[in-house]
Amino acid sequence: MSRMGRLPVPIPEAVTVTVNSNRISVIGPKGQLEWTMPDGVEAKIEEGRVMITAKLSNLHGLSRSLINNMVYGVSQGWSKTLELTGTGYRASTSGTELNLSLGFSHPVKIPAPEGITFEVVENKIKVLGIDKVKVGEVAAKIRSWRPADPYKAKGLKYEGEIIRRKAGKAAKAEIKI
Repeated sequence: MSRMGRLPVPIPEAVTVTVNSNRISVIGPKGQLEWTMPDGVEAKIEEGRVMITAKLSNLHGLSRSLINNMVYGVSQGWSKTLELTGTGYRASTSGTELNLSLGFSHPVKIPAPEGITFEVVENKIKVLGIDKVKVGEVAAKIRSWRPADPYKAKGLKYEGEIIRRKAGKAAKAEIKI
């Protein structure tokens, strides 16, 4: 049995959790999320906490983590920050669209999916949303346009990510005859 799966998920005051057979919905100040639990997993609400029981131990901790992420997302929200470094590399927003200048012959325009918003401050792109998986996917798609280069460290990287620098092309050794 999973140790993490046994831990209850606390429900904040502003969040409402409802369980209908195998469907769980979480409503909070930031929005609403729903998830269908797999067969063999049950959730019960007891004393302001969600308790998870599972017949299969491999789904126990996963189910608890997903429900906890839903509760956190609708109460505080999730965010990922990308740093843009390099001469001429810029980012800006126009409406719900993210505009990137990444050294291509054309600007890259990324529309915000439903439930995702972008904020840009001094070439730091913040991806905000209530669904942790969607926030991570959108941040990864943005980063895939120009990942940080290990030689010059130019491009997009996650905040706090360490890019291991590589040495450049070594100069040819002189051959004396």
